[in-house]
Amino acid sequence: MKLVFAGTPEVAVPALDALIASERHEVVAVVTRPDAPAGRGRRLVASPVAQRAEEAGIEVLKPAKPREEDFLARLREIAPDCCPVVAYGALLPRVALDVPVHGWVNLHFSLLPAWRGAAPVQHAVMAGDEMTGASTFLIEEGLDSGPVYG
Repeated sequence: MKLVFAGTPEVAVPALDALIASERHEVVAVVTRPDAPAGRGRRLVASPVAQRAEEAGIEVLKPAKPREEDFLARLREIAPDCCPVVAYGALLPRVALDVPVHGWVNLHFSLLPAWRGAAPVQHAVMAGDEMTGASTFLIEEGLDSGPVYG
């Protein structure tokens, strides 16, 4: 299956690595947030996902907003079968959601419907949850609102 992986922080890298190592899937591109200032010098630094993709020789797409026409045109050219997502950090517009045949499937760090949205691990800790986990679901328009797969 031809994949375009979407993710940004270090926590997303193990999922990207697992997909790269898979013999059943081909990661043909990565979508991540644009380079951001970091460190004392505030110099622009690529995200951990971008760095890992570049090491693996995978094309990296860094749209400021995922509704940019250049990004959408490239996504259509690639024509992925599915887009796995782990902590990407931006809402995807309908026009992007409609590109992959099997949609965008998100790994979310909570047992949905608990802690939809950003910072689910932090919210679970602050609430004193005794049990937590991760969920996969199909991304739809709206925040973490698609059908849960597991």
